[in-house]
Amino acid sequence: MLELFITKSGSSRYQLATYRSLEGFATSEGTSKYARHAASKGIPDAHFKEYDGLRLSSIGMGTYLGDPTPDDDKGVEDAVFRSINSGAVNVIDTAINYRAMRSEKSIGRALLRMVDENLITRDQVFIATKNGYITNDGDYPSVDVMEYMQKMYISPGVIAANDISSGYNVMNPGYLARCIDKSLTNMHLSTIDLVYIHNAFESWSKDVDKETFMSMLASAFETYEKYRSLGKVRYYGMATWTCFRAKPNDDEYLSLEACVKEAERVGGKGHGFRFIQLPYNLAYSEALILQNQTVGSEKNLTILEAANRLGMGVFTSIPLFQGRLLQAKVPDFGGLTEIIPKLLQIVRSSPSVIAPLVGQKKPEHVEENLKIAKHSPLGQQEFAEAVKLLTSQQV
Repeated sequence: MLELFITKSGSSRYQLATYRSLEGFATSEGTSKYARHAASKGIPDAHFKEYDGLRLSSIGMGTYLGDPTPDDDKGVEDAVFRSINSGAVNVIDTAINYRAMRSEKSIGRALLRMVDENLITRDQVFIATKNGYITNDGDYPSVDVMEYMQKMYISPGVIAANDISSGYNVMNPGYLARCIDKSLTNMHLSTIDLVYIHNAFESWSKDVDKETFMSMLASAFETYEKYRSLGKVRYYGMATWTCFRAKPNDDEYLSLEACVKEAERVGGKGHGFRFIQLPYNLAYSEALILQNQTVGSEKNLTILEAANRLGMGVFTSIPLFQGRLLQAKVPDFGGLTEIIPKLLQIVRSSPSVIAPLVGQKKPEHVEENLKIAKHSPLGQQEFAEAVKLLTSQQV
């Protein structure tokens, strides 16, 4: 990497920049320290959920939206900085294809800034990314996605052209491995806390039968297990769109238990397949109400119930439906009167959900979205009463 310097005389010179990697990963000690510090900022302890010994904020930050521009690079970087520094967020979610890798790079810069300013240590923050979709590198905008894939992967023989699905997804282990390596570099990390296979079944279900897909999924899990053994990945998961929200007789339906069994076959009982991600909001409520899963002898479970039985953590996407729910008429509940806190509260209070992931770039959006962190999630009875109230309304 070269950096350009301008001297006092106006002449320019180049110097080889030193690449820095933040060692470590989210730990019980580190995330507990973050939660304790959050208390000094007025954030209740109940805002943090516990999973596998980690204390994770019940609001996470997503980095999907935006253009591959310097302005949005800075916007995402600053939003990550503000979100973590607020004490309300120690879960950051991204994907290698978000803004053509530039979201990952913005996260890396934010983390370096915060460590340099002694605001956090690496072990306090849980970083998740996704791979599978094709992408180019937004730092080279003249090279489009297909040209990038041809030059970087097809021509060198890493993948074949038919390894790309009609949904522009690749599950070839060589591609997934390269993506992990690139994500580590983009975010200046030695270890990624969580890597998801990204909308894989949705992208391949029209191209291959389910048996073939499960074999491909097992190969992907083998890659993730290899990176776990190298200490470069802690956990892996499946980030999904429809497969865990579909009815069992639908073509896009997938059994979570079947996926877990593949992970057990590949990695044994100590496998790293520990998380799923799926859409969940007042419009997409299937996670809470659709009884489409079976675990052992238990039938007619929701995906949230199935995840609980299988010991898996759940993160959810689009809690605000990308802004489309902000005009919804949602009755007040739990002492909340503003629309964004109400939308976030019902999702983060749902059983088995660790955190909804909220996209934000502008400072005012960060401030607005994180207001809910000052409130504890609803208790079981409060949640049941809120669901009863909301389902009786026309949203």
